[in-house]
Amino acid sequence: MATFLFKDIIIGPVISRRLGLSLGINLLPSMSKICTFNCIYCECGLNPKKEALKTNFPNVDEVAKKLKIKLKELSKKGKNPDVITFAGNGEPTLHPKFAEIIEITINLRNAICPQTRIAVLSNTTRIHISSVFRALLKIDDNIQKLDSAIPETIKILNNPIKGYELRRTVDLLKKFDGKVIIQTLFLKGSYNENKIDNSTDNEVEAWLKLIKEISPQKVMIYSLARSTPVETLEKISQERMYEIAEKVQKENIEVQVSG
Repeated sequence: MATFLFKDIIIGPVISRRLGLSLGINLLPSMSKICTFNCIYCECGLNPKKEALKTNFPNVDEVAKKLKIKLKELSKKGKNPDVITFAGNGEPTLHPKFAEIIEITINLRNAICPQTRIAVLSNTTRIHISSVFRALLKIDDNIQKLDSAIPETIKILNNPIKGYELRRTVDLLKKFDGKVIIQTLFLKGSYNENKIDNSTDNEVEAWLKLIKEISPQKVMIYSLARSTPVETLEKISQERMYEIAEKVQKENIEVQVSG
């Protein structure tokens, strides 16, 4: 299926299923996806087989200038976004100046559109870095990925970089002390002759145990809504997603179902 890359630093604003009117920020290169996961459902496609050792990230001044111009333009029109969202062509926390850019974004938001939230969509692989962790604590919506509680499923579904450990990741997520939102994409299908379905009773039971342990402020669950690089994947029914959501709610954790 067709996938795409974001060509600009500032994207939209667009309507997000989970966040409302979202002004996106892409801190990754426009010509290539750069990520520490290689999710088989990623709308940006699979990771390049060979990535250049030197990656040209947008510089801090350029990000700040373009964000300021866009926020002032929207504010003048009375169309402030609900949220400024860091996502883009891969893992946003890979930018070497991520923490500095978050600080600048907070200052611009406070000055121009103080009601707008700031969100980061991340895959958890960089939260062990102290500057990244501290920056994520400063924003409104610290959204971290947890698609399964079973390492074998994570390997197929997310294919994380070497060294990723689920137990270590959960322990780090717990250190946010509740100031974290967990996002989980449920799907079924096959990949490289491996059947995959992270919405089965066994999968959900194991995942829910970790959710309870992390105790996030919210859980976002969703399924496929856009093109994926693997054509043998299927979305989970709305009925099943609401069944999973009910299990989360019974643990007194807020849950949001999208698409």
